[in-house]
Amino acid sequence: MRKMNVESFNLDHRAVKAPYVRVADSKTLPGGDVLTKFDIRFCQPNVDHLQMPVVHSLEHLMAEHMRSHTDAVIDISPMGCQTGFYALLLGTDQAGFLPLLEATLRDVLAAQQVPAANEVQCGWGASHDLSGAQEAARTFLDRRAEWEQVLA
Repeated sequence: MRKMNVESFNLDHRAVKAPYVRVADSKTLPGGDVLTKFDIRFCQPNVDHLQMPVVHSLEHLMAEHMRSHTDAVIDISPMGCQTGFYALLLGTDQAGFLPLLEATLRDVLAAQQVPAANEVQCGWGASHDLSGAQEAARTFLDRRAEWEQVLA
């Protein structure tokens, strides 16, 4: 296969073993700051996926709560394949990111509601599933020892 411009398109999704967290990309900006994109894979590609209301709620919860632990967050984005998320952070390596993610997912478990899950603050405020998001977070946290093993 020819090399694609999108990093994840060059990843053999059959060779990975979810759950995992990996550095998907890293860029040094002209001023020397480093941006790192993390692949947070909740589900095994082409085998399982998160339902859209769960994805949507996890996106809101992680985007809000991770920023409570660091000001390095640029973005948290769901993958279109519904198997995980990308997190873009400034000046954060994998060793620094994993405790942030763990703390964030513990916040998800403690949440009483999904932040900004309403018509004023969200483009589809009715499409949320807090209990599903918490179950996905719990399952991911229960397998914390596996996060750094990407390949099967």
